[in-house]
Amino acid sequence: MAALDVTPGLMPPLVSVLIPAFNHERYVLRCLDSVLEDSYPAKELIIIDDGSTDRTGARIADWVAAHCMDIPIEYVRREHRGIAATLNELAARANGEFLRPGASDDYLLPGGIGAQVRYLQEHPHKVAVIGDSMVVDGNGHKLHDSGMCDLHGADKSLYLTDDGIRRAVIRQWAIGGPVVLIRKCALDTADRWSEGLRIEDWDLFLRLAARNGLGFIDVHVCAYRLHASNVSRTRHKGARIANLAESRQVARFRAGLFKEPYRTLLRAQSHYIDAKISFLERRPWPLLRHLAAYLALALRARLPSVRQHAEGT
Repeated sequence: MAALDVTPGLMPPLVSVLIPAFNHERYVLRCLDSVLEDSYPAKELIIIDDGSTDRTGARIADWVAAHCMDIPIEYVRREHRGIAATLNELAARANGEFLRPGASDDYLLPGGIGAQVRYLQEHPHKVAVIGDSMVVDGNGHKLHDSGMCDLHGADKSLYLTDDGIRRAVIRQWAIGGPVVLIRKCALDTADRWSEGLRIEDWDLFLRLAARNGLGFIDVHVCAYRLHASNVSRTRHKGARIANLAESRQVARFRAGLFKEPYRTLLRAQSHYIDAKISFLERRPWPLLRHLAAYLALALRARLPSVRQHAEGT
């Protein structure tokens, strides 16, 4: 990977690494260590313990005491407010030109920050850039080389054009882990995380894709950890239905941001989500009705077949 180009005598732009932490005492130290392991020279670390009930807060405090001279650090402990509210507070506290949201159970991979900074410097019209992730288990053992391809079955070639990114973000949410670098100026205006959502990132990336603000680099920028407490991968039927219902609401609410054919794609996706809910609830007639609506809208928007879509989901 090429080194970051820095004009002699000038520091590269400041990156604020944002860590929302909640009940990850087993993983949080690996997360924090990875911030130091990345060689990008101009970064700060901002951490909020979002009301953890285990020893997450104590472990962070010990780490901060040991490394407070290595990197600028701000650490806050407070009551639980949820992931979106915590991310918004972290962004408000940040001083950097670029924001690198993390997760206290995942960790950064060396070189990722520099690669993403380079992309945004070279593409000033882009608001954010995503990369790929490596997938590990609770013990840190590698499960998959690519979170996008191996975990979600994504077609990376779609992410090489604005049209492809819009279609990919709408049809198949394949972003595994904290893989985005965002310009802080975007969040200073309108594109903050929507508070109250359980899974907040799809909503944000839909808004970014709608304005052609999202780019992609085929670089592994983080390790995404799969473990029993992942909110988005729960096997609990009630939780899965709640997550899907939230996604359906996001799809319907954000459809108006897109022009055609992407508006129709998102309407089709909302019916596909409804079909999944009906399947889990064992309601065959609503399932068939939503699949029919999905197929009609998908054909109108010239999507691939339902079978191809299902295979990639």
